[in-house]
Parts: sequence; C-alpha cells; structure tokens
Amino acid sequence: MNEVSEGQGRTPPPLPPEAEEELGPIGFRRDRLLASLNLLFGLLLILAAPFALRFGAEFFLPTTAALVIAIALVPLLEWMERRHVPSVLAAVICVLVLLVVANAAIASILIPAMQWVQELPDRIDTIRETLAPVFEWFAELEQFFTNMAEQFASTALPGSTQTVTVQPPSSTLEMIASSAPHAILQLLFALLVIFFFLAGWTRMRKRTITGRASFDGAMTTARVIQKVVDATSLYLGTITMVNISVGLIIAGILWSIGMPTPLMWGGIVALLNFIPYLGAIGSVLLLGMGGLMVFPDPWMAAVPAASFFAIHIIEANLVTPALVGRRLTINPLLILIALSFWAWVWGTAGALLAVPLLIIGKTILDAAGRPDIAGFLFEEGTLIEKANRKRE
Repeated sequence: MNEVSEGQGRTPPPLPPEAEEELGPIGFRRDRLLASLNLLFGLLLILAAPFALRFGAEFFLPTTAALVIAIALVPLLEWMERRHVPSVLAAVICVLVLLVVANAAIASILIPAMQWVQELPDRIDTIRETLAPVFEWFAELEQFFTNMAEQFASTALPGSTQTVTVQPPSSTLEMIASSAPHAILQLLFALLVIFFFLAGWTRMRKRTITGRASFDGAMTTARVIQKVVDATSLYLGTITMVNISVGLIIAGILWSIGMPTPLMWGGIVALLNFIPYLGAIGSVLLLGMGGLMVFPDPWMAAVPAASFFAIHIIEANLVTPALVGRRLTINPLLILIALSFWAWVWGTAGALLAVPLLIIGKTILDAAGRPDIAGFLFEEGTLIEKANRKRE
C-alpha cells in the first residue's frame, strides 16, 4: 500500500523529445479546432440576436431603454449617496426627476402636436396657396407630366376607370386611447427596472468587483464599470443639454416670428436631435411643413427650417465636438451602422438608443479587449495552415 501511495504521488516522467514533437501539432490543431468552434458559435449568435431582439421588442426594448437611462442616472445617485442619502431614497428621487422631465416633455410636445395633426387636413389649402409661386417655376415640367398622364389615360381600356377613396385617418385621441394600456404597462415596467437597478447599484457593483478571483481581475472589472458609467452619462448629459439649448433657441426664433406653439417645435427639435444625421433631416422637414401651414409667404414659411439648419450646422461642427469630441470619439461609419441596425430592430426608439448602446459596447470592448478575428484567420489561422500544407 505504501508503494502504491508513493507511486501515486510521484510526478510522471518527462516525455522524450520525439513524443513532444509528435504531440505539439496535435495540441495546436486541437486549440485551433476549439477556437474555430467558438468563432462559429459566436457568428451564429450574432446572426440570431437581431431577429430575437426584433421579435421580442415588447420585452427587450423597455428593458434596454430602462438600463441605458439608469446608467445615465448613476452619477446623480452616487452624488446623493455621498451625501448620506439612503440608496432606496436616492433611487426614488432619480425616478421622480425622470418622471417630472418626461411629463414636461409630453405636456410641451405631445398635446400641441395632437392639435397640429388634427388641423393638418384643414391647412392643405393654405399650403397649396403658399406653394403656388414655387409651383409656377416648374410649370413646364408640370405640363409635361400632365400630358404624359393624359396620354396614358387615353390608352386605358373603356370601363377600367378606378375610383380611389381616401379614408381619413383615425383621430390621434382614438389611437392613443387604443394603445394607452399597453404603453402604460411598458412604462411601469421600465420605471421598475430603473428603480431596482439604481437601488441595488452600489451592492451589485461591490459584489461584481469582490467576486473576482484575482486582484487584477477586480481592478479591471471596476475600471470597466466606471468607464461605462462615465462615457454613457457624459454623452447623454452633454447631448441632452446641447439639444435643450438648441430647442430653446429655435423656440425663441419661432416665437419672435409669430409661429404658434414654439415650445412644441423646440421640443421636437431637441428630441429628434438625439438621432444622428436623420434627426436633423426630420426636423427640417417638419419645420418646413409647419411654416407652410402658418405663413402665406413662401419665403417666410422657409424661415423656421432655415433657422434650424443654420443653428444645427454650428452645433454639429463646433459646439458638440468641443464638448464631447475630446473625451469621446466615435467613427461616423460605426454610428451609421448602429443607427441603421437599431432603427431596423426597434424603429424610432432604436434610433434614439443607437449611439448610447454603441458607446456602451465600444467602452466594454476597449477595456476588456477586442477579438482579433483577422489575426485568427490570416496570421496564424486556418488559411495559413492550408497554404503551408499545400506547399508541403
């Protein structure tokens, strides 16, 4: 028994050099196989995730939006906790602040916008009269299309005339009333997610950091968490202040020229400005339509859209880069890809969340390390192995 126990405790003898040379390629191929399988499963997960997010939007959209908002509110929570405010009370205050801001935005944007939508059918004649001088510039082109339409109509078969009936859209109140219960449930769910996230933020962060097996892992985890919070809160806080300032300036200009509900238009501009590139285009179009509905002079009707365009050029090229660009730089191509992806997945809400989600993902990858797929494939990967085998 002693001999057996002593034999079990002994280390196995080293392999001869010939055996190590034979096992070397085998171990390398095994590692390459495992890495290839991980890469394959990762690609399959990436391909399946967008469809899961899109079809599960009723759950994923409010959850994701709530988590992004909660991360942006973490600095306010920590500021109150440093002043000895209990975590639960601080979370309640953050949620109340969010509700006050949301209600103010709804009161200043949604209610006047409903009135504008209801008045739109009655303002069609006003828009036509305003655009009449502009249409005269294209009289020849209009005549050309008219002749083409008449020629096409003359070649139609007898009795094939179709009557198109345009049904008026449902009222905004009816639409809101039908979708209100579902929206209220999603809003309550999002508020609960924000509250519980903020209430347990300090404990959750401590457990995440102290649960690491090594000191270096704990420090890396703490660094990643802090960078995500700082980057997200910096972007959302700065962009929110910039957009509110732009909205107030636009509201002041519209008030000075006599356009009704200037605060509504300023709120719409501030909200759409969260969407890169496309938001500015939407603001110009909406302000142009609003100007046509109010002012009979076409040049005066173009003042709201032209004013926003000039202010947006200054804000996008001077103000925002000076405030955010030094600490947070994102490739415009990545912004366009993220914008198109999240807009396809979740529509307008996804477009609003595109840049914050991109910032969170980029911050995590920068801190934790990015996968070198190109190096895996071309430097020491399967393609070079195949090439070497062909040469042999």
